[in-house]
Amino acid sequence: MAIFDVAVIGLGAMGSAALFDLARRGQRVIGIEQFEPGHDKGSSHGESRIIRLSYFEHPSYVPLARRALEKWRELEDLTGETILTVTGVLEAGYPGCEVVEGSLEASRLHELDHEVLSAAEINRRFPAFEVPSHWTGLYQPDGGFLRPELAIRQFVGLAQGHGAEVRTRTRVLAIEPISSGVRVRTEAGEIEAGSVIVATGAWIGDFAPELKPHLKVTRQVLGWFEPLRPASYTPDRCPVFIFESEEDACYGFPDFAGTGVKAASHIKGAQLMSANDLAQDGGAEDEAHIRRMFALAMPDANGPLKAMRTCMYTRTPDEDFVIDRSSIDPRIVLASPCSGHGFKFASVIGEVLADLALGKAPANDISRFKLDRFSAQSA
Repeated sequence: MAIFDVAVIGLGAMGSAALFDLARRGQRVIGIEQFEPGHDKGSSHGESRIIRLSYFEHPSYVPLARRALEKWRELEDLTGETILTVTGVLEAGYPGCEVVEGSLEASRLHELDHEVLSAAEINRRFPAFEVPSHWTGLYQPDGGFLRPELAIRQFVGLAQGHGAEVRTRTRVLAIEPISSGVRVRTEAGEIEAGSVIVATGAWIGDFAPELKPHLKVTRQVLGWFEPLRPASYTPDRCPVFIFESEEDACYGFPDFAGTGVKAASHIKGAQLMSANDLAQDGGAEDEAHIRRMFALAMPDANGPLKAMRTCMYTRTPDEDFVIDRSSIDPRIVLASPCSGHGFKFASVIGEVLADLALGKAPANDISRFKLDRFSAQSA
């Protein structure tokens, strides 16, 4: 039976970053993935993911976001690949909306570079947008987008370069604490490790019974549209955007690869009973949902549909992450779920998970992500 210091189950965003960090530290580490790194069956595909420092969800995310930005730059230095593109991030919506007010609070508290803009200023400065006249906005220049599939493949490749073993198309059947460590049973046999990181995204409930009752998996649809005025939607003229109307919240990206303007609703989609129920079934209703926000705030993006993809959000009741040692056995580390806003943090969460798996206190503050908060909330 193969024996390792740490086993990483799931090589999506968090798992691949943790695999690399552990391998770089000289650990005997194995990564196990049921599909292939960068696959389109989970939550880390679709060409682009937002990175932003101003954080409407809660100001406590900002220090983690700053460290994540440093780590993404490090990954680019190590690989020579362009993984991060800075476009700035525009958040806009009706007066008093959570997206603008929350990000403004975080920006002021952490002294981030930012500008508060009126609707007229937004429309004049960024020709991609025609937001309603009563809206306000916040522009944060340090944000942009990441290339998720490329990042995951680079993390895995670097890990292998440092000696990590990787097994793909291998399904894990069970994770079992034993006296000497943790046994991982797979379809291809068993391994043992001193500790295990479970980073299986929407499948995490299958391996974390203490977490499963608190999770909901929702179907989210991404759309790519051919802009009516392409010159307005290049990365040098169109920032990444997050809009909140009275009925919806939408996010999106400039057309940086010739594939179109990408956008999606951030509102909770239909619940899936199982992660295995995800299907590439985006349809007319999904398309119409995205087009309604285009018509409201950026009509020149509302051109022909080029593509649609579905992914999943794995949500907690408070929409925060779970990054903690298991209450069943501290040698099992639970990574995420991310509630639809986690990819940007993968670079720093990799080092956090490595610390936890090695019995160390993480240098980064993750107190907000403790597992036992759900017990406190229900007490």
